[in-house]
Amino acid sequence: MEVLINPPRSSWEFLVQRPVMDPSELEQRVRKILEAVKVAGDSALLDFTERFDGIRPASLPIHIENPQAIASQLSPSLREAIGVAKSNIEAFHRTQQEPIQKVETMPGVYCWRKSLPIDAVGLYIPGGTAPLFSTILMLAVPAKIAGCPKVVLCTPPNKEGHIHPAILYTAHILGIEEVFPIGGAQAVAAMAYGTESVPKVDKIFGPGNQYVTLAKQLVSQEGTAIDMPAGPSEVAVVADETVPANFVAADLLSQAEHGVDSQVFFVTNSESYVGEVQMEIAKQLHHLPRAAFAEKALANSKAIVLDSEADQIDLINAYAPEHLILSLGRWEEFSEGIRNAGSVFLGPYTPESVGDYASGTNHTLPTNGYARAYSGVSLDSFIKKITFQHLTAQGIRRLGPVVEHMAKGEELDAHFQAVRVRLEELNNPKE
Repeated sequence: MEVLINPPRSSWEFLVQRPVMDPSELEQRVRKILEAVKVAGDSALLDFTERFDGIRPASLPIHIENPQAIASQLSPSLREAIGVAKSNIEAFHRTQQEPIQKVETMPGVYCWRKSLPIDAVGLYIPGGTAPLFSTILMLAVPAKIAGCPKVVLCTPPNKEGHIHPAILYTAHILGIEEVFPIGGAQAVAAMAYGTESVPKVDKIFGPGNQYVTLAKQLVSQEGTAIDMPAGPSEVAVVADETVPANFVAADLLSQAEHGVDSQVFFVTNSESYVGEVQMEIAKQLHHLPRAAFAEKALANSKAIVLDSEADQIDLINAYAPEHLILSLGRWEEFSEGIRNAGSVFLGPYTPESVGDYASGTNHTLPTNGYARAYSGVSLDSFIKKITFQHLTAQGIRRLGPVVEHMAKGEELDAHFQAVRVRLEELNNPKE
């Protein structure tokens, strides 16, 4: 990790940048994939899967026909853990349901809003370097609570062409009985355009690498909605010497192990504490099976010493992290200043891992600074809200003149006339 001591504010814009590929080269590659899938459908999907994942799927999709056999491949403790996580995520997301509330804005004028599920949603589940079955929980649980009629799930296969049993098991317990073994930008294209096998969806959800993120952004320009630009995972940790250094090291590594394009951002007020954390990182790295990923991510990461708490808060808000861990003695006071973050983990005993898996909050969150304007996935992400209004005769009599004056002011005579004909009918009823 690069260590910086009290960097001037003039350098912060550079400090908060994430590692990215050459955008022009990346876009050119992704556009070719999108166009190929749009034109050739399943044939292109199979070709790209063979090229990028080293296997040509025997069929699209994979049907979950023997769930008992799949469940038997998982330990009872893992099945139980998935069940607990599912229950917590359901409990948290059910609280986001809103009843219809009719409001009489003035006598005879009634307005209300109704939440309806999106008809078809596509879930992208990363699985290239790790089987992220937890993301199925984070996406399918709110989709099911919302009542989305069609849920399409895509995830890359392993080198043998199989889908990890934990992914299939989690899909099954959430009522998803078929999984498409495709990943990357080609999976996004399949869900956006539809193919012979993959249904076209209205909105695509799920994190992914820079190819997936850009593919989502490009198809969103063509009419397919997306949850957010959710790219490579990242964490910011603000910590002080009241917290054991091994806690902080473990939190930083828990994000760094996601992939080589992940980033961690460590902020503290003590240079010596940075040294302690770095020593702990070196110790813990030796025990990580994904140490190679973590080491490359750490090379793109920073440890920043800032003496002022106000400066630390301002820097975090400028960085706008996907995950923010406040391992501080005074985390309550510090958290009051946070405006930009996807999800915040408070105190030394709240690692980011709990939100990734089982506390109940959603782990599909805005990355790359998008937390300045985007929220993480919630129940609202899977519904559309339609407004309704109803005016009685009394209502149009009261509100009509207001609308007439405003329509005249904007020189929109047809708007004016739509009100005028009704008022005239009410004031001069036909015998």
